Amino acid sequence: MLTPSMEDYLEKIYELMKDKGYARVSDIASSLAVQPSSVTKMLQKLDEQHYVTYEKYRGILLTKTGERMGRSMKQRHGMLEELLRMLGISEEVLRGDVEGIEHHVSPQTVTQLQNLVSWFQTHPQYIEAFTKYRSDENGEQPHQTEDGNRAT
Repeated sequence: MLTPSMEDYLEKIYELMKDKGYARVSDIASSLAVQPSSVTKMLQKLDEQHYVTYEKYRGILLTKTGERMGRSMKQRHGMLEELLRMLGISEEVLRGDVEGIEHHVSPQTVTQLQNLVSWFQTHPQYIEAFTKYRSDENGEQPHQTEDGNRAT
C-alpha cells in the first residue's frame, strides 16, 4: 500500500520523466525539498514494491504499475487544483490545500469530483453564477432577523 509520501514521490518522478525524459535523485530532492539520502531511501522502498526500478548511480525507471500510479497521482492533483480554482481559492492557499486533501480522498470521491469538474467545464455559466454569488456581499447571504425577514 502506498503512503502519502510514496504517492508524492511517484507523482514527482512521473512528472520529471514526462518533462525531462529522466528523473535523478538530485532533481527529486530539490523538487520535494528533501535530502538526497531521503530520496534514495524512498526509491529503495518503491523498488521493493515494484513501482520503480532503481540502481544506485544508474538511474530510475518507473515500472508499468509505477507509471500508472504516477499518472493517476498527477491527474488527481491537477483535478483538485482545477476544482479549487473554480471555487475561487487563491493560488497560495490552493497549493497547501491540495497537498492536504489529495491523499485523503477515496477513489470513488476522486471520480465524482472529476465528474463535477468536467460538468462545470461544459457548463461554465454555473461557475460564472457562483463567482457572481461569491462577489455579491463577499458571498454572504443577507442576514435575517429571528422572524425570518431580511435585516437591513
